[in-house]
Amino acid sequence: MIALFAAAALVLNFPLLLLWDRPATVLGLPVLAVALFAIWAALIVALALLSRAPGGGGRR
Repeated sequence: MIALFAAAALVLNFPLLLLWDRPATVLGLPVLAVALFAIWAALIVALALLSRAPGGGGRR
């Protein structure tokens, strides 16, 4: 989970967010907003999978 936190902190850090800050749209939404939502959703899915994995640090 520490590695997932570090990856999230890296991906959601300001310099990397500039990669998505473009004047383009995806289905009428700004690319930055779509990228943030996709990254956020992927982090939630990864956390759910990690917490269900055997030995993933979850309580029994």
